[in-house]
Amino acid sequence: MRLAINIDHVATLRQARGGAEPDPVAAAHLCERAGAEGIVCHLREDRRHINDRDLRLLRETVTTKLDLEMAATAEIIAIARETRPELATLVPERRQELTTEGGLDVRGNTAGVRRAVAQLKDRGIRVSLFVDPVDAQIDAAAEAGADTVEIHTGAYANAPAGAARQELLEEVRAAARRARSAGLAVNAGHGLNYDNIVPFRSITEIEEVSIGHAVITRAVFVGLERAVREMLELVRAG
Repeated sequence: MRLAINIDHVATLRQARGGAEPDPVAAAHLCERAGAEGIVCHLREDRRHINDRDLRLLRETVTTKLDLEMAATAEIIAIARETRPELATLVPERRQELTTEGGLDVRGNTAGVRRAVAQLKDRGIRVSLFVDPVDAQIDAAAEAGADTVEIHTGAYANAPAGAARQELLEEVRAAARRARSAGLAVNAGHGLNYDNIVPFRSITEIEEVSIGHAVITRAVFVGLERAVREMLELVRAG
């Protein structure tokens, strides 16, 4: 299972003072040096953290894989087509939210998602859809022409340890199997941390996890490279 690091929260810290530091581009370099196999960033319409300069420099400097999280809007699709990340992950986006609150409703907007997917793939960009672990959404992602689904793990991550969390883990497992059987690559992410990531090692269908907040907050205490290495040990163990 690969580990991709979301660096949005480095940019959030920079924006708190409106200056130039810390630089998310420098953070991406440190993550890769520590062994991360991908860098994730979300260029929001309101540019609340990652901005156009960051994306441009990330495209020039990331040596593993750049995953651009994005809303399926005309402006951001045009930027993605010009930037050409290795992967574009379509996510729902709401101005008032602190972070992405749930999966994309692909079933409710299959035609629109299919158009966005086609526009991105036309530029040689692989496309992932961020979806809840629900059969209808997995099936709709395949119908829309996606290459990958990223399964939203927020409900699992937010559940208290015990039977409730285990049940939600099994939902993720079932969704991953369904996606793989539909010919989709499978990623997962949202709310994963140093404790709740461990059971994911048993879900062999998941090829990559995207983790940001947990690693960046750990980095405040131990440094970014060590925080990445510690997460890599958990992801790769066994």
